[in-house]
Amino acid sequence: MAVRGGRRSGRGDRGRGSFARHLTVPLVMVLLFAGIAGGSYVALQRYGSPAHEGTCLATGLGTSHRYSTDRAANAALISATAVDRQLPARAASIALATAFQESRLQNIDYGDRDSLGLFQQRPSQGWGSEEQIMDPLYSTNAFYDALEEIPDYASGDINDIAQRVQRSGHPEAYRDHETEGRLYASALTGQSGANLVCTLGAVGATVSPEQVREQLARQFPRSVESGRISSGLAAASSAAPQLPDGAGATAVVIDTGGDEGLGWALANWAVARAADDGVLQVSYQGRVWDRAVTGEEAASWAAAEGGDPDRVVVLVSGR
Repeated sequence: MAVRGGRRSGRGDRGRGSFARHLTVPLVMVLLFAGIAGGSYVALQRYGSPAHEGTCLATGLGTSHRYSTDRAANAALISATAVDRQLPARAASIALATAFQESRLQNIDYGDRDSLGLFQQRPSQGWGSEEQIMDPLYSTNAFYDALEEIPDYASGDINDIAQRVQRSGHPEAYRDHETEGRLYASALTGQSGANLVCTLGAVGATVSPEQVREQLARQFPRSVESGRISSGLAAASSAAPQLPDGAGATAVVIDTGGDEGLGWALANWAVARAADDGVLQVSYQGRVWDRAVTGEEAASWAAAEGGDPDRVVVLVSGR
């Protein structure tokens, strides 16, 4: 019995050994591909492209949030309107949390019943006509008009203030977006300095620098008209700290009269609009965001020397 048992055991061992040998090759291949895939994923996450291409990032409060470039541009418009009206950064935080909850920061032409636009405002509730509400500048100003009617909005709870403006059927929903609203408001109102960064592909076309100035006048009308913000064109070779490949010969130079907070609001605004306006580089106060930078360096604004550090300098794609 012992001998038979031993033989059976031997055949079983040889069988298991054969099975193990056959299993080894596919197992090694699985581990190899898993390692490659994992390494690629880590590299993409770490170095920022192409996994994050077409997104913008704001950091603070111990965290960070990414928005697609269309959402970032809408966040920039909402914040620009608060800055232009000289409202506190808290107003932009409330507006951004509201718009993300209502439309995911997209100017949509549909919603519950007759709700429309960034804030899902309803013509039947007196917010304006359909055409007016679908204009992001109109709808944003309408939101701030209603917000300013609330005496304690600058110190009250963001969710509760948003609900008093919107009168939503989901009164606690704005709270879910408070942190990202505060992050983007801080960056886009100039409270956190060189903050916003975007990961973008090549422009692939020549862009007029006047496009940036047109958007500046459109989104900061009060400030431009009053002279609080002024802009002009200058030789890129002298105004910018460095000239990236593909940049045009003319820079947009934005002057805030020494108001650094306003300067940073405009610098981050220009980065947030880089995908729409063909922006290659933004510099201010010895810092620079460069569209072509990749890898870990793309996660923050770099130090820069030269150029015109006291004004916001914007370079667009050109010849």
